[in-house]
Amino acid sequence: MREPRSIARVASVLTLLAIVTCTPAAEDEAAIAPLAQALTFHASFDNGPDADFALGDATLYTAPSYDEQDEAAAGIGSPDIEIVEGSGRFGNALEFKKKNTFAVFYLAEDNVAFSESNWSGTVSFWLSLEPGEDLEPGFSDPIQITDLAYNDAAIWVDFTSDNPRQFRLGIFGDLAVWNPDNLSSNDYPFFLERLIAVDDPPFTRGEWTHVAITFTGLGSEDGGTANLYLNGEPQPKTMEGIGEPFTWDMSRAAIRLGVNYVGRYDELALFNRPLTPEEVRTLGGMEGGVAALYP
Repeated sequence: MREPRSIARVASVLTLLAIVTCTPAAEDEAAIAPLAQALTFHASFDNGPDADFALGDATLYTAPSYDEQDEAAAGIGSPDIEIVEGSGRFGNALEFKKKNTFAVFYLAEDNVAFSESNWSGTVSFWLSLEPGEDLEPGFSDPIQITDLAYNDAAIWVDFTSDNPRQFRLGIFGDLAVWNPDNLSSNDYPFFLERLIAVDDPPFTRGEWTHVAITFTGLGSEDGGTANLYLNGEPQPKTMEGIGEPFTWDMSRAAIRLGVNYVGRYDELALFNRPLTPEEVRTLGGMEGGVAALYP
């Protein structure tokens, strides 16, 4: 009689362990499946500069400048940019060792779920730097997604030029519509009022900060909205009333990396819809990073 009771007890323990260990896995799978379906692009820099997952061209290109984008060649073309092994949020990281004046970019076509009539999505990446010490004088934009410039049908984040540096999200449609007189952006109240600006951003050298941008309805009749998250925390302001059109020449539209930037960069990912606050936190907390979303 003892032996069956022992077997039953072991079976009960194993069943309990299975419940405890399998339930979180099931929950994790349920949480990440919608993220996997929405993913359009991911560059981990663990296998070189090209993207690991891309619905469009996976190649990283470098040109002397964005005015000379047609002269771009595949690969990292600056001696001051390199992939540093084992230094990333996960695996390797892309490092900009000096103020980057090269055009470093991925092509946007298909990698960005762009639409002139109703554009929505999410941009996610990790940064490691000490802004007040590492950045050189001037504005620094870790990312710009545009075909022309930061102020013309573009999504971007930047560090302002003066210490203590703000971290800002900007989303602006066609320049000719929102600023027909081409006034200086930083002297134009409309420009400054739309920005989401963070006065004391949580960036520190040697640590990684997760940046996520979610946006919805750009180019729609009702106007678009956008939010900025840092380490999973939504910033207090929601950008609203983004009513101007977004018009792109897709042959020049690009995901621009590290404009005037100095620091480390990892885990760039794009999605075809705005992630929920819960999904942004899930994304930032995934063990192994975005690669968990695809085979």
